[in-house]
Amino acid sequence: MLGVWLLLWGSVALGGRADTAFLRRAHDSSGRCTYSFTVASPVEAACPEAAGGVPELRAELAALAARLSRLESRERGAGSSGPRGAEPGGARDPQQASRLEAAYGELLRAKSRLEEEKGRLEREKEELGRRLESSAQEITRLRAARCPPGREGPGRDTLRAPAKAPRWEPQPLSYQELQSERSEVPVSRLLEETALARPGKEDSGCGQLLWVGEPVVFGRADSIAGKYGVWMKDPEPVPPFTRDNTWRVDTVGTEVRQLLQYEEAEQLARGYPAKVHILPRPLESTGAVIYRGGLFFQPRQSRSVARYDLRGESITAEREIPGAGYHGQYPYSWGGYTDIDLAVDETGLWVIYSTDKARGAIVLSKLDPETLEIRRTWETNIRKRGVANSFLICGTLYTVSSYSAPNATINFAYDTATGTSRALSIPFENRFRYLSMLDYNPAERQLFAWDSFNMVTYPVRLSRP
Repeated sequence: MLGVWLLLWGSVALGGRADTAFLRRAHDSSGRCTYSFTVASPVEAACPEAAGGVPELRAELAALAARLSRLESRERGAGSSGPRGAEPGGARDPQQASRLEAAYGELLRAKSRLEEEKGRLEREKEELGRRLESSAQEITRLRAARCPPGREGPGRDTLRAPAKAPRWEPQPLSYQELQSERSEVPVSRLLEETALARPGKEDSGCGQLLWVGEPVVFGRADSIAGKYGVWMKDPEPVPPFTRDNTWRVDTVGTEVRQLLQYEEAEQLARGYPAKVHILPRPLESTGAVIYRGGLFFQPRQSRSVARYDLRGESITAEREIPGAGYHGQYPYSWGGYTDIDLAVDETGLWVIYSTDKARGAIVLSKLDPETLEIRRTWETNIRKRGVANSFLICGTLYTVSSYSAPNATINFAYDTATGTSRALSIPFENRFRYLSMLDYNPAERQLFAWDSFNMVTYPVRLSRP
């Protein structure tokens, strides 16, 4: 390439002087193609001595080669940064400026929208503040007007721990009676109830369930294990135990073995057990009861019922309930593996369950409390998964419509004496919205319940026998 440029520049230089140059191409001794040219000297008429002319020609050729090299370097630099290389940069500048202007305009519009939103939020904040202040004033007014001056109002969250069930007596019309009227109980039933005193120790007769009062809170579980549980009193205790002894089991977990013993309900409210029994086998769910000195429960993942003797601290009897569903086959509507539920009433010990043969309907069996032998069985037409819980009073099964609705009802009754069922609509309050246990205590004529960490009782009224 260097030789070609040399020939071209030599031709141009000599052509500018109007001199004649002769180019010759031939192969050298090694066979390579070589180019040579002859130029007439413009100033010399004759060639100098041969010895002196060759070095000068070589020096001139070297200078010419250096000039060609510099020209090649400039040409390469011009090719990489010339006008063609500047075209993309020049084309990008207007586009970039346009994009920047569009982005700036969008930012200004976004800023304007944010300022408008800020103003709207501030106005809403002021309006909410005014509403909150108005609501607070209304709450204060309602609280002041809820109870007559000088009397303590029946606060819904008041904790009481009575030593015995309070006696019901007719009262002048008050806020609670107004609530009862709003529950749309038939007038005929109200007239019948007002003629009755609440059953007490002097009245041991049986009757039909007429009314369930508001829940009374006795205590609250502090740990997550107490989300569900069961608490009980023995209606027919065996010495050294008494009716004041209270028992509790927190049933959240897979190895539920602790049975907490309290001397009385007040100790339960304080949360300090007198003794902790460790069961030989873990129990399942919230269906356990205390009766005649024993804890009756369903051992975990079995269709059996076991009796744990509270004095001997050992299991004295265990029996399988034939065909009974267990561990989630036929639970109550809230779940919790409540397939087998034990109950106590004035007539003795019961087990509530279902079977494949009954197709999910509630089955009742009367049990011998010593041997757990089944004495008699009844099959109802009440779907077990369709009710939240159940209990027995005087040989009649009662079911609750919902475990979470605040205004639930006692919705069905099944009378084992006649083998018939009937629909009911007795108001029942789920104050804490998660009823996981419900049992009747025939000695106190109260319902014991576990409602989302809270241990509560419900007073009841029965018809005359």
